[in-house]
Amino acid sequence: MIEHLEAIEQKYNDITEELTKTEVLSDIKKTTQLSKELSDMEEIVQCYRKYKKILADIEDTKEMLKDPELGEMAKDDLIKLGEEKAQIEHEIEILLIPKDPNDNKNVIVEIRGAAGGDEANIFAGDLFRMYTRYAEKQGFKYEVYNAVEGEAGGYSQIEFMIKGNQAYSKFKYESGSHRVQRVPVTESNGRLQTSTATVLVMPEAEEVDIEIKPGDLRIDIYRSSGCGGQGVNTTDSAVRITHLPTNTVVTCQNERSQIQNKEQAMKVLKARLYEMKLREQEEENGIERKSKIGTGDRAEKIRTYNYPQNRVTDHRIGYTTKNLDRVMNGDLDDIIEALITEDQKRKLTGEE
Repeated sequence: MIEHLEAIEQKYNDITEELTKTEVLSDIKKTTQLSKELSDMEEIVQCYRKYKKILADIEDTKEMLKDPELGEMAKDDLIKLGEEKAQIEHEIEILLIPKDPNDNKNVIVEIRGAAGGDEANIFAGDLFRMYTRYAEKQGFKYEVYNAVEGEAGGYSQIEFMIKGNQAYSKFKYESGSHRVQRVPVTESNGRLQTSTATVLVMPEAEEVDIEIKPGDLRIDIYRSSGCGGQGVNTTDSAVRITHLPTNTVVTCQNERSQIQNKEQAMKVLKARLYEMKLREQEEENGIERKSKIGTGDRAEKIRTYNYPQNRVTDHRIGYTTKNLDRVMNGDLDDIIEALITEDQKRKLTGEE
């Protein structure tokens, strides 16, 4: 581990020196690239430097043990330094876990009402509100691409982008089937019902991630329907794009402009094709290991929201909280942190 950390610190120092050179600073592209590399290493280098200081302090304190007057004080200091050493070693282990290259990307989220009819659509709307409230609390922004409202409320389908640094790292565990247990507002007999909505979270694809040939696309223009703002459904502005090789269909109708709808639909299409590409790579390279938190498959049951007991349970890690009301209001921090911690734990113990 020390050799690895020394190599990272040396590279950090080399880049820092590079960024003082005039020929490098005059090249904006190179400066941006090097600055990003430096930023990515900043936390672990600072942590390692702190670790080296603690090791030096431990050696100095051991020398003090020989002093008859300072010996007892040195013993107490050694205990404290030992605890600090153990803590920072754990932090370094986590920082050395290979980063998911998609963690810093924006995400595209698709929520669909599934089993349960009107109640499933209402629950899909509740999930949309939960995620957008959480996004706002994280300082992220969101933008709806496509929405099909349910007859009794909520959405039979809604697609939106969440924009912000590290957005994917926060939302990537949310893909799967979410189950709600409650008495629906549409239930006249007051009976408890179980309904589901599915969530798909995809990292936004960059140009280098996926290439789409114009000849592989069929683009249809039609009149928007439903909500979307005054005048949105009076012109042929809605766009449907079909990727013929994979038969992937994306629609966007939330903007007045046909051009804007096409741009947004292309973003969603690229994200879907990128998601397919990542899954294929996982299967080919055998990356789908038991350490992974869930499969990310839309059909996998990941969480239950029980309203009578005010309880939320994440089945993948056995996590339960009795704060459903707060969770549905966007207080997802505890659940997401628990998922991240479990993911790190599995990687540290070598379960993959």
